[in-house]
Amino acid sequence: MQLNQVTLDVTDIEVSRAFYLKLGFRLLVDSPHYTRFLAPDGDTTFSLHIADDIAGSGATLYLETDDVDADKVRLEAAGIIFDTEAIDQSYLWREAEFRDPDGHRWKLYHAGENRINPPWCVKPEDR
Repeated sequence: MQLNQVTLDVTDIEVSRAFYLKLGFRLLVDSPHYTRFLAPDGDTTFSLHIADDIAGSGATLYLETDDVDADKVRLEAAGIIFDTEAIDQSYLWREAEFRDPDGHRWKLYHAGENRINPPWCVKPEDR
């Protein structure tokens, strides 16, 4: 199995659609209550569904990039507001955090080899 589709509830589909287009998502389906995108790179899909109330999920969504700092500058120029600067984390990832118009938390990050094989990972033969 492959995780491929994530759907977020949003309160204003038009505002959210514009936000995700700024991030580089490509529009696949567009209606007054549902919008689906293709990720900026790869073939992962992502969608938005209109809801009257947004329940905080506690989930964090991640956009991987090879250059967090350059993409952060590019996204800020497009109007994305970041909550944090790009920082190196103790778990060997570089991250900068932002939120969408409904407060869903996202991180722009780079982990490289450490995403799947950090120094403390379960050995491949034990997976």
